[in-house]
Amino acid sequence: MSATLTLYNSLTRSLEPFAPLDPEKGVRVYSCGPTVYNYAHLGNLRAYVFTDTLSRVLTWKGYALTHVINITDVGHLTSDADAGDDKMEAAARAQAKSIWDVAAHYTAAFKQNIADLNIRQPSRWSVATDHIEAMIDFAKQIAPEHCYELDSGLYFDTSTVADYGRLAGTQDDVREGRIDPVAGKRHAQDFAIWRKSPPGERRQMEWDSPWGKGAPGWHLECSVMSLKYLGAPFDIHTGGIDHREIHHPNEIAQNQAYCGCNDTGAHFWMHNNFLVDRQGKMSKSKGGFTTLQSLIDAGVHPLAYRLLCLQAHYRSELEFSAENLAAALTRLKRLVMTVRKILPELASGAGTSEAAQDAEAVRPWLDRLDEAVSDDLNTSRALPILDELLADKRLSPEDKAAALAEFDKVLGLNLLTLTREELRVRPASATLTPEEISDRLVERQQARVVKDFQRSDTIRDELAAAGVEVMDGDPLGWDWKPSL
Repeated sequence: MSATLTLYNSLTRSLEPFAPLDPEKGVRVYSCGPTVYNYAHLGNLRAYVFTDTLSRVLTWKGYALTHVINITDVGHLTSDADAGDDKMEAAARAQAKSIWDVAAHYTAAFKQNIADLNIRQPSRWSVATDHIEAMIDFAKQIAPEHCYELDSGLYFDTSTVADYGRLAGTQDDVREGRIDPVAGKRHAQDFAIWRKSPPGERRQMEWDSPWGKGAPGWHLECSVMSLKYLGAPFDIHTGGIDHREIHHPNEIAQNQAYCGCNDTGAHFWMHNNFLVDRQGKMSKSKGGFTTLQSLIDAGVHPLAYRLLCLQAHYRSELEFSAENLAAALTRLKRLVMTVRKILPELASGAGTSEAAQDAEAVRPWLDRLDEAVSDDLNTSRALPILDELLADKRLSPEDKAAALAEFDKVLGLNLLTLTREELRVRPASATLTPEEISDRLVERQQARVVKDFQRSDTIRDELAAAGVEVMDGDPLGWDWKPSL
């Protein structure tokens, strides 16, 4: 794919041409993963649709890729910065469960979300608690010149590194007001490298260290695991835009201390914007949040949420509403129905070759796709091109199938294989079985044959009351109406 890939680098606040730092090593990407104390909400999951798009585009453009996503099962405090209790310890207390069981449950749930959204598996899942000794060794190395000890733990002195806060666009975090005001800290923005267990208290997760029994700070784990698996510097570090303000600047400070240089640890720092509802950005800390499973339970196929994300640029805020989600589901259904109409052999399961019968006919469409996604992963530009492709009557079904296979590699919507039957997701609240619905539709059809339209309308209304939408003229005859 010949278009030059340009990506937005949060560090420079500019679009820059991308090339691997070391072509022999391919592209090395580290993505901040979930803290597994609760189910991921949809705002969390937008970050992984973004990183999946990045990894798909890199692979599609011919780069070898090593992608690491971490699992945070210790150290992340109850604010999204550096204040409060450990989220994992708090969740374990609230649920009266082992912290290890809490971590295992929510890790499995997150990975199911990843599968449901057709997000590709990373090269490695890296679990924080598997790397405690490496974190202690890292802290030992940077402590003499960059850290100081207080009764509550080991803290990083941010004045000891160059340009602290450059990524956030500020030299301090006064305007954020999100740093733990620990007595004795030298600077307000100094952060914990190691937190000592309070006297008389025993954490479920704690380890011995030169600074006392306790647990690592949240920021430490990403520096340690990215260095271990990707080396330094590596190519791209991703995360949500909230990470740009504190977590990632703190990572950069640790990386600079460790290497004894001004290198940030990654060449590109990339951040997706918030998913917002009408009350503001989506957040678990507010209580009451929308999960992917809640959408599935409402009768929405998870790929509708993926499509909703792809319709906006990853750096733009994306409004989440029932109306926007329903529109994305309708668009997905139309795409699937269009594919099945123009490629009937796919509907029968015969499949098709990805090799185009007429490469010259397909090439312009792939060039346009390349130009769109090479422009900072602009999937919102790519989707209308897909619509035009499917509507082009000059292309043979074989050529459309070949082009569509390439679009699927990048967009991950599975349009070559997804069927309307699969999009018919039964809401958890449904009171009818598919068999009962089919029986009622047969009864309705019989009423229509004898021109008993009153009976026909009554059955239609009864089905609607049960959450079933009757669609006359559609090959499937009915669909679940999502209960959004």
